[in-house]
Amino acid sequence: MTTFATFYTTWSEQLHHLLRQLCSATKPPTTQDDLHHLNHLVNNLLSHYSEYYRAKSAAAERDVLDIFAAPWASSFEKSLHWIAGWRPTTVFHLVYTESSILFESHMVDILRGIRTGDLGDLSPSQFRRVSELQCETVKEENAITDELSEWQHRVSDLMGSFTDVDQVIGRLVSVVQKADDLRLRTVKRVVDLLTPQQAVEFLIAAAELQFGIREWGMNQDRQRIY
Repeated sequence: MTTFATFYTTWSEQLHHLLRQLCSATKPPTTQDDLHHLNHLVNNLLSHYSEYYRAKSAAAERDVLDIFAAPWASSFEKSLHWIAGWRPTTVFHLVYTESSILFESHMVDILRGIRTGDLGDLSPSQFRRVSELQCETVKEENAITDELSEWQHRVSDLMGSFTDVDQVIGRLVSVVQKADDLRLRTVKRVVDLLTPQQAVEFLIAAAELQFGIREWGMNQDRQRIY
């Protein structure tokens, strides 16, 4: 049986390939073919994320404690984890940061009424919908955090008197799966609020952030070893 660590290595290599495709795509799209191509790339990457969470869910059902231990991740990556993965609200910080950077770089053009079509050119309606989604996500994130806290307290109370270990572990699996479901839904819902060009830029920024954190973390781990 393929371990999740092995799957993650292959999955990451494929993500690198998809990232290169996103970066090389024509932006902004100048023809309908360009637009269809951007939509195709976005759908491919979202399918790739969906595949990751399907595999992770199956791995959690086999050994959820291994998913929390995350032996495939660097120490730095683990320090940033929220319930065995990234915090869903990170998505909104990324959108706002990228939008601000691009807005500032195109400020003169935007103030002249020239539309850039990128993440720095989000409409008031888009900002409102992103903000509303952020509030909804915060509520769901907090609810799952509370559920994990409740599980931890329950385990503390039951230490030494477990009557059904499988049931206790099963509840933890459920918490992880809810967290992962929120992570994936958040990415998909943000993409739905964006134009194809903006979605590509957002997904590029997300993948580059993921790889940047991983590379820095792995380098730090290697330095500690030597």
